[in-house]
Amino acid sequence: MEAFFATIAVLLRAGTTVVAEAAFQDRLWRPGLEPLTEFADLRIIRCTTPAPTITKRITDRAHTDSHRGAHGDKTLLADMEAGIYDPDQFVPISLTAPNLLVDTSDGYAPGMEGIRRFVLHPDHEGDAG
Repeated sequence: MEAFFATIAVLLRAGTTVVAEAAFQDRLWRPGLEPLTEFADLRIIRCTTPAPTITKRITDRAHTDSHRGAHGDKTLLADMEAGIYDPDQFVPISLTAPNLLVDTSDGYAPGMEGIRRFVLHPDHEGDAG
């Protein structure tokens, strides 16, 4: 994660707009994201879907996408089946930054135009849909 945040910091300090994607669980990622707020205007877009959909997507990827090996999908599925991991227990990032919740159950809700408006004008997040 150190390289991830160092790269983002270099790009942001150079004045570049950056989109960083990860499963930003609070305890793991907030310590790396918080320092970025000193020189960047963060937006948080959190994608959600019901746990059965998450399980199906992970299962499908684990069986069809050889590039997913680094993500430990098979281990994650085993942990879910054993009751060790429950997607409903996910704790999202908690930063003082504009947040938009996007339902990805069937496409995106709000849609891409609403997401674009949120990114450009987060003070109008109610207009995102």
